[in-house]
Amino acid sequence: SMPEILKRNGIYTHLVTDHQHYFEDGGCTFHHRYNSWEFSRGQEGDCWKGEVADPDIPENIRKRIVPTWRQDWVNRKYLKTEKDMPQAKTFENGLAFIRTNANDDDWFLQIETFDPHEPYFTQQSFKDLYPHDYDGPHFDWPDYAKVTETPEQVAHLRFEYAALVSMCDHYLGKVLDVMDEFGLWKDTMLIVNTDHGYLLNEHGLWGKNFQPLYQEIANTPLFIWDPRSKVAGELRHSLVQTIDLPATLLNFFGVDLPADMEGRPLGDVIREDIPVRDAAIFGYHGCHVCVTDGRYIYM
Repeated sequence: SMPEILKRNGIYTHLVTDHQHYFEDGGCTFHHRYNSWEFSRGQEGDCWKGEVADPDIPENIRKRIVPTWRQDWVNRKYLKTEKDMPQAKTFENGLAFIRTNANDDDWFLQIETFDPHEPYFTQQSFKDLYPHDYDGPHFDWPDYAKVTETPEQVAHLRFEYAALVSMCDHYLGKVLDVMDEFGLWKDTMLIVNTDHGYLLNEHGLWGKNFQPLYQEIANTPLFIWDPRSKVAGELRHSLVQTIDLPATLLNFFGVDLPADMEGRPLGDVIREDIPVRDAAIFGYHGCHVCVTDGRYIYM
């Protein structure tokens, strides 16, 4: 894997995350491929705080509670302030690593936050950015299902989502600020990306696990600053995939790509929009798989 290859080639790799699935049975001990790692607890149904008595759960949720939701309502009791939130802790750990190592070369930092994944739970200061009248049932975690809620509930859920996205923006801004502070733009690559989209009543659906794979799910945000070309504020149209990110990072550090690596370094795409492939494959393991040339999609 890319972090392990970098580590073997003298590049220090560090992971900060609140993504609890790495630590579950079947998570493949992915985090041990880094030189060092930090884990912040409490996201979603992370089996974190232990309480035998059932938590106080809103009545409309209690009737359909599952173990993940029960644990989430236990965890929320311990996330009283912004600095308690797993996302806040994850970013602060990442910022601490940057401040400690900004004057050294040859390091890779992965700041991975579960947000804005559901549940759309955040602090009031971010909710206040989206004032709206709502007196319906508690609603910040929809099922992956057809939308059956009222228009008021749909609007409320979208505001809850927007509040959590704003929290993500706030903490990403801290990373940009620290890159300004230490002058890292001259020699440090920055990649901002996510793994999938989410339907918020587009196509009458909540969530993601549906066929066909709509554009809102498959076409994910990707921003890259490459200090070698220094291209900024420009849109690229070439087809790229998540598998290109490991190849791009290995190439950036001057490390040879394994012969069986299918991703392509994106330096030329960033510099001049030079394509690296004619088509891209996307989909779900064991489920819907698609191929696109950027105009047409074969499902």
